[in-house]
Amino acid sequence: MQLSQRARRILLAVVSEYIETGAPVGSRTLSRHHGLDLSAASIRNVLSDLDEAGYLTQPHTSAGRVPTDRAIRLFIDLLMEVKTIAPEDRADLRAKVADIYARSPDPLGDSGKLLSQLSGSAAVIARQSKGRTLSQLRFIQTRPGQLLAVLVFEDGTIENRFIASEGDIDEAEFNRIHNLLSDVIEGRTLGEVRDLFARRLVDDRMALDGLRRRAFGLAHRAVADVADRSELRIEGQHQLLAMAEHGDIDRLKRLMVVLEEREEVVALLDRTLNAGSVTVFVGKETGDLGAGHLSLVVAPYSENGQVAGAVGVLGPTRMDYAKVMPLVDATAEAMSHAARKAR
Repeated sequence: MQLSQRARRILLAVVSEYIETGAPVGSRTLSRHHGLDLSAASIRNVLSDLDEAGYLTQPHTSAGRVPTDRAIRLFIDLLMEVKTIAPEDRADLRAKVADIYARSPDPLGDSGKLLSQLSGSAAVIARQSKGRTLSQLRFIQTRPGQLLAVLVFEDGTIENRFIASEGDIDEAEFNRIHNLLSDVIEGRTLGEVRDLFARRLVDDRMALDGLRRRAFGLAHRAVADVADRSELRIEGQHQLLAMAEHGDIDRLKRLMVVLEEREEVVALLDRTLNAGSVTVFVGKETGDLGAGHLSLVVAPYSENGQVAGAVGVLGPTRMDYAKVMPLVDATAEAMSHAARKAR
């Protein structure tokens, strides 16, 4: 359906009113508050047409209309006027994030908390594991045939995983393996280390050196399943839980699943890493996330000149996209700038 100018004006008014109030929107509200210069009857006719076209729904026959995901998507892509961030506010945001990176032991988490405060909703921060620099890799014998691999990163994070070992390893051999791996992994990211071990293991010359082959084999198993995975932080969860849309028990239960399991959020953020700009997922565009009642606004950020992860805002479908989109973009830019300065 090709929308007329009148239909677009009314749809814009419905979505704007719904974003502000969260309540179904009726013709009287539109006539009084949005200067449409149309009779209530004319507005009702257009609302009925928009309903039939799939842009609006009516929860009850006597209630007003609620915009669908399709209407909100059209609003974002064509109708919405994105708010601009004043140069002084952008500079202030950049200064705050730079200070976080300079002083905080947890710059990603604290940047997320700042974004949550500014947006009034939950902030999400994903970081690609393959972008982190590996500092140490150590193995601990736990039982016959099993080792605990301890991965220590330069940002201070530690990951542990159990891997299989071929036979027992005495302390002297552990020391030789650790010394060998320390020389190899120094200054390399997790992804680079994974690729290096894979190449070395197919090199026939390594067959002449049993210690190297054993060390690289253990190291490859230790990093293989984490190299391309993103870690996720969610800050300001309480703001999301407090929103009126989640007042009923069923929606609250679904939201708690999102906050606990998180895999769907990680998958969405990973899809945006190469986008280079702000991406918006509306309602059911997020898949099963929050049973289609949540939206995600996200942008990639960089470290060391390469995309390292994504930062965004997770909120109800009626979030203030005009405000949140430039805010997320400015936060991602500030994080990239701070990471360059912190090197």
